Amino acid sequence: MKKRIILGALSLCFLLSACKSEFEQLRASGDVQNIYKSALRFYDEGEYQKAQTLFELIISSFRGQREAEEIYFKYAYTYYNLEQYLLASYYFKNFANTYATSDFREEADFMAAYSHYKLSPTFRLDQTYSEQAIEEFQLFVNTYPNSERANECNNLIDGMRKKLEIKAYESAKLYFDLRDYQASIQSFDNVLKDFPDTENAEQIRYMIAKSAYLLAKNSFVEKQKERFEVARDRSAEFMKRYPNSSFSKEVANIHEESEKSLKELNNDRYQNQGSRT
Repeated sequence: MKKRIILGALSLCFLLSACKSEFEQLRASGDVQNIYKSALRFYDEGEYQKAQTLFELIISSFRGQREAEEIYFKYAYTYYNLEQYLLASYYFKNFANTYATSDFREEADFMAAYSHYKLSPTFRLDQTYSEQAIEEFQLFVNTYPNSERANECNNLIDGMRKKLEIKAYESAKLYFDLRDYQASIQSFDNVLKDFPDTENAEQIRYMIAKSAYLLAKNSFVEKQKERFEVARDRSAEFMKRYPNSSFSKEVANIHEESEKSLKELNNDRYQNQGSRT
């Protein structure tokens, strides 16, 4: 029984070794045409790692020949299909630059941008790849305005800009939670500037008014007058823009308290001046 198990294991090892050696023999054969056909077969079967390995061996051999375009295009796709998106983007761009008149150039330009899109992380993380994808999708739309992919690009841009907006809003909100009200005001103002069509404009302006009031209230006396004036103006702007807001009562109170504090500060200043006189 033990002998049969050993023989079975040896047979399995032999078969596995034979399968591996067949691919290795193909790689080492130097038979360009056979490697080319095998690479296409592996690609069609979804064996992208093997296809990529074989494409690498023969790309230079087909330079200047009609097969080179297909080889390079599918070579770029092997990186995409293996989820190596950064390299995929690089090779799609390289293809588009190398084969400027190719029928595949439009797809290559789109896939270069889409590969960066696939790298776009959750809004809590660094958004460099999202910004790169936005730039590349915009360039694609400008270059191919009549493309069937143009609408998809615009939708993807909108989705990533929304992600950037959420990140900017959450960063401003974090400053507020940390009671860094000055940074909070500046950050919320930047959200309105960078995303003028935001659906959260009312919420953001409410947070600005609230931050301005809390900044003034927690400031040294010598800075309070200027900062209560800002709180008064910001709350007045909010009430003018959103008279029926659910935040109206709170913002009206901010405005009222800011006016009251300014009067008290002015009275104190006059009294101090009178005493010195």
